[in-house]
Amino acid sequence: MRKMCTLLLALMMVLSLAACGGSGTTSQNADKAATSTATDAADSKDAKKADKTDEKLSVERESALNKAEEYLNMMAFSHDSLIDQLKFEGFSEEDATYAADNCGADWQEQAGKKAKEYLGTMAFSHDSLIKQLEHEKFSNKDATHAADNCGADWNEQAAKKAKEYRNTGSFSHKQLVSQLEFEGFTSEQAEYGVSQSE
Repeated sequence: MRKMCTLLLALMMVLSLAACGGSGTTSQNADKAATSTATDAADSKDAKKADKTDEKLSVERESALNKAEEYLNMMAFSHDSLIDQLKFEGFSEEDATYAADNCGADWQEQAGKKAKEYLGTMAFSHDSLIKQLEHEKFSNKDATHAADNCGADWNEQAAKKAKEYRNTGSFSHKQLVSQLEFEGFTSEQAEYGVSQSE
């Protein structure tokens, strides 16, 4: 009888321990599920924040791109001068660069247009036009291509430049030739320009 009682007591203890162990596992599983749900919710919140940031970013970039296209419809820009103009308008460096990179402009074509804009306002030698375009941040390659293909008559440009100088001061023939050569005209172009201005 004692053996039977001891056996029953032992069996009850084993069953009791098993029940406690199961309850602990269930509790741990519930804790893990709750933690997982909280983590998923936090991840979802972070994803929504990232989406809103991306959305804001793309709105800013789209606005910069639209502004870049507006400017290019009005006048010619180099890649870098367009970025500077957009930054002046309040766009960030990143958004301005994105707009210049993605506006679809042909920068060589833009250099050609800018060359013609300059030639429509004042006289340039071939070399001084290249320097002016480089000052506008066109590459040497694009600036040279523009000067080579702008259709300018450099003798006529020398004559215009000589007249510009004659309108601002007194020059001897020799002085004016030297001034035009300093401006990048060849000796022949300078001589032609001065002779036309006398």
